[in-house]
Amino acid sequence: MSATTPVAVNPPLSLYLHVPWCVRKCPYCDFNSHAIRGDIPEKAYLAALLEDLEQDLGLVQGRAIQTIFIGGGTPSLMTGDFYFRLFEALRDKLAFATDAEITLEANPGTLEQGRFEAFRQAGINRLSIGIQSFNPEHLRVLGRIHDRDSAHRAVEAARTAGFDNFNLDLMHGLPGQTPDQALSDLREALSHEPPHLSWYQLTLEPNTEFFSRPPDLPDDDRLWDIYRAGAGLLQENGFEDYEVSAWCQPGRASRHNLNYWTFGDYLALGAGAHGKVSLADGSIRRYWKTRQPEAYLNRIGSRTAGAETIEPDERPLEFLMNALRLKAGVAESLFAERTGLPLESVRVQLDQLRKEGLLVSDRLQATALGQRYLNSLLERFL
Repeated sequence: MSATTPVAVNPPLSLYLHVPWCVRKCPYCDFNSHAIRGDIPEKAYLAALLEDLEQDLGLVQGRAIQTIFIGGGTPSLMTGDFYFRLFEALRDKLAFATDAEITLEANPGTLEQGRFEAFRQAGINRLSIGIQSFNPEHLRVLGRIHDRDSAHRAVEAARTAGFDNFNLDLMHGLPGQTPDQALSDLREALSHEPPHLSWYQLTLEPNTEFFSRPPDLPDDDRLWDIYRAGAGLLQENGFEDYEVSAWCQPGRASRHNLNYWTFGDYLALGAGAHGKVSLADGSIRRYWKTRQPEAYLNRIGSRTAGAETIEPDERPLEFLMNALRLKAGVAESLFAERTGLPLESVRVQLDQLRKEGLLVSDRLQATALGQRYLNSLLERFL
């Protein structure tokens, strides 16, 4: 592998902040989420987050935050006052881009009008609302705490509070789901004219209830029928699938997700959060925080639980496994900018993939055939 050089221009810098608590753990969820026992320790968690930030400030040396994503768990369980104090403190320590995209994950069962308004006043300007389905039976099987009506009310309340930039999360391939039921979910979501939809297939992940007791999921033929019908409906309504499971109206892609998929940098704050930063010496560091909420709160000193360097021979795969998920791919020049490696270091593999019709000729972009065999394509860079 060719020698690396420090990147000429730092990648965009994002911030991922994790709130680990939820009302109830869903049977399909493999995220770092923990059911609430008693009151959420907002004050203590805020103090821990800010101590955590102090430890990491040297990693970014005054770079401006372009996007923030607050995930969970259920971040909408926290009060508007928590976020007001959090962003007040963050802005005191970090530079924010004037047009920073700040997204909060929200679940319909934890929201009311006043809380949306408080989130907006705190500085949040984008929501990702976890609906998953409008079908009562599917909501029950998925262990969701909201019903169809509260899902609709949550979206309406978000609009009333002034949020015109929001994502709706929907799942497909649910237990016993038919194509008509999947289309019904999409039509109900589309009735709110969302600028962005995440529409992803339910998968059985290790360490979940569904993995240990698998539900009866649709077979491959039905999954394809569901996807084909849903994709057609979304395209008819002006949506573009800019990533495998991300759909948006033109110009409304998630900037935070795009930074992640193009090997940008992101700070990590909060229990179990993961980060990645490019350093001045040319190294690229991945790190993660203490996972258990109680341990994170009580940790003295650094809350970083582990870290590793992304070695030069690992970077092509790390870069391409995300960039090639984007339907439009990326410019060839971005490879060197983000990895510190010359494009010639992977020229042999790229030329062969183009001969096989898996990549287009002038960009790092998979063809339709390449998208179909993306995992096999990426194995060339192992």
